[in-house]
Amino acid sequence: MPEKKIQFSRQKVSYFFEASISQLKEIVPQKKTIIITDQHLFDLHQKKFKGFQTIVLKPGEQYKVQATVDAVIEQLIALKADRQSFLVGVGGGVITDLTGYIASVFMRGIGFGFVPTTLLAMVDASIGGKNGIDVGAYKNMVGTINQPRFLLYDASLLKTLPDGEWRNGFAEIIKHAAIKDVSMFRQLEAASLKHFQKNKAALEALIRRNALIKSKVVQEDEFEKGERRLLNFGHTLAHAIETPYNLPHGHAVSIGMSFAAHLSEELLGFNGFVRLQQLIQQYGLPTEIIFDRQQTFELLTSDKKKDGDHMNFVLLSKVGKALVEKIPLQTIYNYL
Repeated sequence: MPEKKIQFSRQKVSYFFEASISQLKEIVPQKKTIIITDQHLFDLHQKKFKGFQTIVLKPGEQYKVQATVDAVIEQLIALKADRQSFLVGVGGGVITDLTGYIASVFMRGIGFGFVPTTLLAMVDASIGGKNGIDVGAYKNMVGTINQPRFLLYDASLLKTLPDGEWRNGFAEIIKHAAIKDVSMFRQLEAASLKHFQKNKAALEALIRRNALIKSKVVQEDEFEKGERRLLNFGHTLAHAIETPYNLPHGHAVSIGMSFAAHLSEELLGFNGFVRLQQLIQQYGLPTEIIFDRQQTFELLTSDKKKDGDHMNFVLLSKVGKALVEKIPLQTIYNYL
């Protein structure tokens, strides 16, 4: 298994690229490891969990809440888990968020790792140590920043992924290209969703490239004082519309990126607005939605990035280069 190690402030994370979930038992002590997954994945891959104690959760963002955390902790106590126990989250962003958060608070912290099973989780959600839960309509309002011990990448797990989930993942890939990597932006423009679905080598190279882009940004600014804020491109509006309008995360982010690019055009003279919109649409993602302006603005201004009567908003100066601008809330409202 190719392994790349990246040192964060309190934890060195091993990245196992081009690996297989069957190799999990080579990485973790099987008898002390408890897998957390959801019912969809358990039904699809039950044989792969053989030999591990497994906690199976109901699938869906609506279960990324404190009640689920409490229920899992009760199960861990029933399984006689202790400080030497190890949790492995096998799933998409909901499972990795829950697993990382639970491991961070159970007995004041135990070890954990991830096997991301969606493209979105592989390139974004499982990376960077943010582990959180939702509170009502407020996304990731409660959580921790705590790094996993490892990430194991098995691209074969994507075979059962519906097209909608592939598109979800490409929203974050497009985001990384827009803020950090103009050559990847051009590569995406020249390709298509079908190309990556059919070409395993191209897909694995793309996953690795995105995982390392995000990891490098996080490594430079783990606790989000500066550079890491760039990863929020598109997310300020996305978090305000995702839950109320029951949008997939990637759809919300795509609409948010489109809005942020429009703001960039108006406030900074960014000239890539149409180009970004075309790329988003090329990968089957939306660029607009009809929403309640006042309700959305109220949710948007409860965001963690609010600073008095301004918002720290990620904009683009050009394709491949992002920056954080302090924008008056009234300006944002006017453009919504």
